[in-house]
Amino acid sequence: MPETALPPVPDVSLAAVLRVAATRLAAAGIGDPLVDTELLAAHVLGTSRGGVQGAAIRGDLIGAAEAEQLEGLIARRAARVPLQHLTGLAPFRHLELAVGPGVFVPRPETEMVAQLAVDALRATASPAPVAVDLGTGSGAIALSLATEVPHARVYAAENSVDAFVWTKENAARIGADNLTLGFIDLERAFPELDGTVSVVVSNPPYVPDAAIPRDPEVRLYDPPAALYGGADGLDVVRTLSRVGLRLAHPGGMLVLEHGEWQGPDIRSILTADGWLAAATHPDLTMRDRATTALHP
Repeated sequence: MPETALPPVPDVSLAAVLRVAATRLAAAGIGDPLVDTELLAAHVLGTSRGGVQGAAIRGDLIGAAEAEQLEGLIARRAARVPLQHLTGLAPFRHLELAVGPGVFVPRPETEMVAQLAVDALRATASPAPVAVDLGTGSGAIALSLATEVPHARVYAAENSVDAFVWTKENAARIGADNLTLGFIDLERAFPELDGTVSVVVSNPPYVPDAAIPRDPEVRLYDPPAALYGGADGLDVVRTLSRVGLRLAHPGGMLVLEHGEWQGPDIRSILTADGWLAAATHPDLTMRDRATTALHP
C-alpha cells in the first residue's frame, strides 16, 4: 500500500500558548512570567510585545513551527537562562544592545547612572566636552553619552576580550561617530586625555567576593569579572578614583554605580583621595545607586 502522509500539525491559539508558558515560568520562579513569555513570543514572531498582546486579544493562532520554537525558548528560560541571552538583545534607555555570553547584561537601574553622566556632560561649558566610560562592557553608558550628547567626544575602555567583542558590535550597530573604543587596562586608559575629561563614569564590579548573588541569571551567566570587586567590593572603585583624578580636569565629575549599602564607604574613599562634594543618589526605587564627586 502507498505510504500515507502524516496530517499536518494544526495551528493553536496564541493566547492559550502564552497562558501555559507563563504558568511554567511562574513555577520556575521567574519574577514577571507573562512579560518574559510575551517578549519571547515577540522574538519568535518577529513583532513587538504589543503586537503579541494584540494578536492574543484578537484570538490569532500561532503556527506549529513557531509554537515549537517558543516552547524551546520557554524551557531554557525556565532553566534560568537570561531572557536577554535568548533574544540576543537588551533595552537600555533609547538603545537596543546586543548581548550574550561574556558580557554583563545592562540593568534598568544603570539608566539613572547614565542620566547623571549625560546631565553633567550637557552642562559642561565646552563646544566639545570629553567623557570616558571605564569598563564599558556592552557599551551601554558610552553609547548613551555619545548618542544623547552628540557634540561630545566619548571614549570607552574595556579590558575583557569577551566583553570587548560585544562593545565593538554595539558600536558598529548603533554607529556613533563621536565614540572611540579602547581595549586597554583601566589604570592605563587614555593617557592622552589626562586633565581634559569633563565626565568620568563607570559601572564597576562592586559585589563583595563572598556575597554570591541569589539569582541564577546573575550567578551563572554574568561574567565574574563584571561582578566581584574584592573583599568589600570596592577594589575597582579605589582604582577608578585614582584614574579619574588623572583624567578629569578641575571641576570634572566622577560618576560611579554601586550597591545600595556602599555609598558612605565610597564617599569616604573619594574624599580621602581629594575629590570634592561627594554625594550619593537614589535610583527610581529609592535605593542608593550612584555616587558623584568633583575634581578639585
